[in-house]
Amino acid sequence: MATLRRLRETPRHLLVCEKSNFGHDKSRHRHLVETHYHNYRVSFLIPECGILSKELKNLVMETGPYYFVKNLPLHELISQEFINTFVKKGSCCALTYNTNIDEDNTVALLPNGKLILSLDKDTYEESGLQGRPSQYSGRKTMKFSIEESVMMSYFSNYQIQEHQPKVSLSTVRDLQCPVLQSGELGGTPEVSCSTLELFDWLGAVFSNANLNNEPNNFISTYCCPEPSTVVAKAYLCTVTGFILPEKIRLLLEQLCHYFDEPKLAPWVTLSVQGFADSPVSWRENEHGFRKGGEHLYNFVIFNNQDYWLQMAVGANDDCPP
Repeated sequence: MATLRRLRETPRHLLVCEKSNFGHDKSRHRHLVETHYHNYRVSFLIPECGILSKELKNLVMETGPYYFVKNLPLHELISQEFINTFVKKGSCCALTYNTNIDEDNTVALLPNGKLILSLDKDTYEESGLQGRPSQYSGRKTMKFSIEESVMMSYFSNYQIQEHQPKVSLSTVRDLQCPVLQSGELGGTPEVSCSTLELFDWLGAVFSNANLNNEPNNFISTYCCPEPSTVVAKAYLCTVTGFILPEKIRLLLEQLCHYFDEPKLAPWVTLSVQGFADSPVSWRENEHGFRKGGEHLYNFVIFNNQDYWLQMAVGANDDCPP
């Protein structure tokens, strides 16, 4: 019965929200992006926009490629040749693919050259390595992301495939959007919505949920928080694959320049989701799946260059940085 009760529990998460300005000397937006290494999906939403600018579209279409290497022995990643070819010449990310972090052996290569191993008890004891116990109960193919096409020739002795991220572009019409004030994270009754209300609303929009709260809708009873306004059209873009932090940083910078010329939109958003089964979230913070495996962040970029930063992880993870 205790197990059934735990399964019925609503998954909890930790959400940290803060506000700053991109022009501030102590703004940590760049560091935050660069230390969230293993990114699965990037989405941005631009209200009052029907056509994507050439600069933004070019960035979106140039986020790949990435590579799958099947049955790659782990010792390849610590060979001197691999280190000289990839690690010392720039950032190289890698992650075991199609493994469950709470059950399987999982490996991640970080851009700083560190190799993170999340091993089950038997493998750990057989390896002879010194480590520390995971804070989570329980515990194949490698996926890379790197700029150089030399990846194909280096792993030619293995089954390697090149992939391009999947890009989805769409225009959402008559979208009801929450009213936001950049200086009010908590919102003000009848004046502006809070950062938590926006976070929930974005999740519904990115999931293509119906936001009308119709009485005969048995799938979702969610509706846009108040106060709100209806925009004639909004541009939604989602990129799915294995996306380097450097690519996301360039996209964030371009979105910051979106307001260099006057726009109808008061704000835009950029949301980034990490791989659910990555052994780390930010930097070297241990990550577990449990019931959700989420580790993600979202920027709300205002037309005065203020921003909100929202970071979320599962309840068992350390608090986001």
